[in-house]
Amino acid sequence: MAINSGSCDSLNRKMEPKLKYYRMGNDVQNILLKDAVSCICVHTKFICLGTQWGVIHLLDHEGNTVPISQDNNQKDLQAHAIAVNKISVDVNGDYIASCSDDGKVLVYGLYTDDNTHNLTLGRVVKSVALDPCYFKSGSGRRFLTGDNKLTLYEKTFLNRLRSTVLCECEGYVQAIAWHDRFVAWASEVGVRVYDLVARCSLGLIQWEKNPNRSIEDFRCNLLWSAPKTLMIGWVDTIRICVIRKRSQIELQTRDVTEYLIDPVHTFQTDSYISGLGPLDDQLVILGVPKENDPETEKSQRPVLSVAEYKDCEFCEIASDSLTIRGYEEYNCNDYYLDMLIEENRFFIVSPKDIVIASPYDIDDRVNWLTENGRFEKAMSVLEEVGGKTSKHSVVTVGVQYLDHLISEHLFEEAAILCARICKNDKVLWENQILKFAEVNQLRAISSYVPRIPEQALSSHIYELIFYEYLKVDPNGFLKLVQEWNPALYKTCIIVKEVLEHLLTTEVDKNIYLEALALLYCYQKKYDKALTTYLKLQHKDVFTLITKHNMYSVIYDKIFDLMNLDCDKAISVLLQDKTKVPYEVVEKQLENNDEYLFKYLDAYSKVEPNGRYHGKLVTLYAKYARNKLLPFLKCSDNYPIQEALDVCQNNKFYPEMVFLLGRIGNTREALQIIIEKLNDINQAINFCQEHNDKELWTDLIMHTVGKPECVTLLLKRIGNYVDPRMLIENIQSGCEIKDLKDSLAKMMCDYHLQMSVQEACKVITLRNYFDLHEKLIINQQRGISVTDEFLCSVCQGRIIIRDLSNASDLIVYNCRHSFHIECLPDGVECDHCSVCSAVKM
Repeated sequence: MAINSGSCDSLNRKMEPKLKYYRMGNDVQNILLKDAVSCICVHTKFICLGTQWGVIHLLDHEGNTVPISQDNNQKDLQAHAIAVNKISVDVNGDYIASCSDDGKVLVYGLYTDDNTHNLTLGRVVKSVALDPCYFKSGSGRRFLTGDNKLTLYEKTFLNRLRSTVLCECEGYVQAIAWHDRFVAWASEVGVRVYDLVARCSLGLIQWEKNPNRSIEDFRCNLLWSAPKTLMIGWVDTIRICVIRKRSQIELQTRDVTEYLIDPVHTFQTDSYISGLGPLDDQLVILGVPKENDPETEKSQRPVLSVAEYKDCEFCEIASDSLTIRGYEEYNCNDYYLDMLIEENRFFIVSPKDIVIASPYDIDDRVNWLTENGRFEKAMSVLEEVGGKTSKHSVVTVGVQYLDHLISEHLFEEAAILCARICKNDKVLWENQILKFAEVNQLRAISSYVPRIPEQALSSHIYELIFYEYLKVDPNGFLKLVQEWNPALYKTCIIVKEVLEHLLTTEVDKNIYLEALALLYCYQKKYDKALTTYLKLQHKDVFTLITKHNMYSVIYDKIFDLMNLDCDKAISVLLQDKTKVPYEVVEKQLENNDEYLFKYLDAYSKVEPNGRYHGKLVTLYAKYARNKLLPFLKCSDNYPIQEALDVCQNNKFYPEMVFLLGRIGNTREALQIIIEKLNDINQAINFCQEHNDKELWTDLIMHTVGKPECVTLLLKRIGNYVDPRMLIENIQSGCEIKDLKDSLAKMMCDYHLQMSVQEACKVITLRNYFDLHEKLIINQQRGISVTDEFLCSVCQGRIIIRDLSNASDLIVYNCRHSFHIECLPDGVECDHCSVCSAVKM
């Protein structure tokens, strides 16, 4: 599977580098001047370099030579006569193994001569591998060599070295990788994995053959990236294999090995592979482009790529072409990639150069991102680590980003960013706002500046923003005045600027005047604010009056307020009647009856004393006829005769009927109902209401000549008067519609009325006699006399224990009691003298 670079979003823009590079210097440069590297082995303690002249150099990770002998006198080791093919080091870094085409295999102890070997095999040895635990006693001191077979060497009894051929190979064993109990090696047929404990092969991973190239011409790169994960890079194919333990069922039912090797990922690259290794959960690949440079016909620069692989999808996320000394003359086999997996450090080796690659740290990433204009990503990276490193912070990067946005005229984005980075830093806020001021874009930042007084900036900053709005955006200026706390700025300065602007500039003044009124309010110059609002005809003037108790100021402005909004003005005037006296309002509105009417109409609803009801009658007649009659009925505080005159002048007959009835002129009222209103039902109701026999007579006399009226009277008169009054006055020969039904209804009502009267009479008499009987019984009942009874004249006790002093008594139903001798002339009286005196 080829690397899928087209589907990677990161490739749509310049890819962010994953690695940084520096060339190894110090002593290694002197070595490379005289010799050329043929192989490398990197350990956590040191680096081993094998050269074309068969020499092994020991270096620290910075390229300084480390003595290789135990006495520290020997700086290098002449291990072979010709180029070193492979170097291997145990886990502890105590022993080194090397091999060469000269047929020798060397096992060298850095700190002891024990367990060292110098074997001459007499054949080309392409690879060697020390047991990772070679330094341990009891480990068998094993090592492997690879020529045309794979041979295991181990110490036996009496320290003898025993060799065991593990596999006869086709061609040379060109690479060996050993981890724990598993060994992988590569030959011409592919890669085989071997279990040293079970002494069996776990499987052969065959490599595809291409008729245009031979795999023998390419070095196989093997690496255990984890205890049971093997990475293989050969020619242009990468395979990632996992050693898996079989289940118990498989082991019991089949004759198979306990472990097996399973290739889980396979993909192809666009270059020939010189090395590979893990970078966290990603893959680092060192390769050489397959095609030569079209201009020079020589090799192109090697490429170090970082790729992600998940779910069989591979994506190259970073790729760097490396400038290696003499790269034009090298092919993929001349480069090596070794690493310190724990430190994520990679050593790229060519015959004449060593370059070290390591992942970008936070500061490196931020530098690259800012240099390439990706400020947002740089800030996100810093926020992930707490917002600050030794070299950068969100604020410093944010300021750079802000400058960039302003230079690109992205002012709104710059304003949002400013709020994000400045937060509560007042000095930073002010410095950044001045940048907006330089380009006349304070309007963009105005929505984000701190507005809470505790976080307020210098008042000069807010005044600068006001000034810009004042010049170019009147509506925005008004909005700021409405929304901003006046404690943020000096209102006197803004007022001065507004007045000067109004005097020197031809503009729509209404918006500025409204803002000016608000500023006057902030200054507590409410009289100026009131004048300004009235000039503007702005309805906020009413809120201003009530909020700041400005009733005494508006005496001479009542008419203007009524012109602005009559309903609101009346509401303000009536809100507190003691603050704006009626007399003042009346005087101000005396030339405008309509406004006076509206005011008095509202005033009469909240002031029940009826002081001005007489004037209201005239105003209702003029402006609200529909309210006149209800008003006349509910009020007793108007001159009736004046009201009647007004109604007569305007021919308001219903109102005249009511007033005439009220003053007792019911006959004239009835005449108006009959003659002017021509409403027989109302006439009947009117007679019923006043229950006057003469009125009924007048009604009958006025309507008896109208048959339609007679019908209605016949139906309704029976409950109130003797029907004979009507029947006797009906002219002979008068044709009356529904006469039979009307007479029946009249007689029924009349008899019903008589029945009700008789029933009421019976009930009344019965009740009278019942109450009379109850009175007699009560008066005949005895009265209990106790020791507490006193004579109402002498105040002596009525009941005396000494019978010699006793006298006759008299006790009335009112419970007053007397001694007989205490009564006037000693004569008994039928009535209590006390109660009689009270009645008098």
